[in-house]
Amino acid sequence: MNRIAVQGKYRHEYKYICNATQNAILKVRAQGILRRDSHAGSDGAYRIRSLYFDDSDDKCYYENESGIGERAKYRIRIYNSDSSRITLEKKSKNRGMTLKTAVEIDEECCRGLMAGRNVERKGDMPDILKQLLLEMQEKNMRPKVIVEYVRYPFIERNGNVRITFDEAISSSNEIGSFLDRNITVRPIMEKGQGIMEVKWDEFLPDYIKETMQLDSLNWNSFSKYYLCRKYNTYGGIRV
Repeated sequence: MNRIAVQGKYRHEYKYICNATQNAILKVRAQGILRRDSHAGSDGAYRIRSLYFDDSDDKCYYENESGIGERAKYRIRIYNSDSSRITLEKKSKNRGMTLKTAVEIDEECCRGLMAGRNVERKGDMPDILKQLLLEMQEKNMRPKVIVEYVRYPFIERNGNVRITFDEAISSSNEIGSFLDRNITVRPIMEKGQGIMEVKWDEFLPDYIKETMQLDSLNWNSFSKYYLCRKYNTYGGIRV
């Protein structure tokens, strides 16, 4: 049922909230010095949809809000509304570095997790799935919100740099419709506004830092999950 998709190492990750003008200028600069990710479509982008989990105390939400250095969150992810490939991911943060571990799961497993049910435990079950099931049992970890956006990715092998521009960031409470082709979403940012993420291993080449003028931008620690929970409200009540 499962195959390990990603078992990486801790990487640097910086996020910048950009207005429409900044977003357009920075994307042009990235096109001039970086290669497009081969997974992007003819328009240079792909759509990401993630289902995020949190416990009954919203621990992940409040840890992000308070900036706690060591934290982790689970999510299920699909691309371009295609449920033929589904991944369960755990993203850990430690002293400003991030680590993503992911495993492919089948639709039956996904739907069980979407419903907050324990799935059948098997001997060859990967650790990340075992960990989530344990937290679902002991901490009442449950799916909380869907985050969807369009991503324009660029890469550079030197330093293993990845710069992405996430636009049309939206949230949805239609947990049961996560695998559907179309779902109802709610934008959480102004039109044209987005988030630029810069990720690298041991070093970030100076020419990238200078061309993108990163020192002049405002770094932001908030995740898309946090922003979608924060602004996904009904009558001022976060859901």
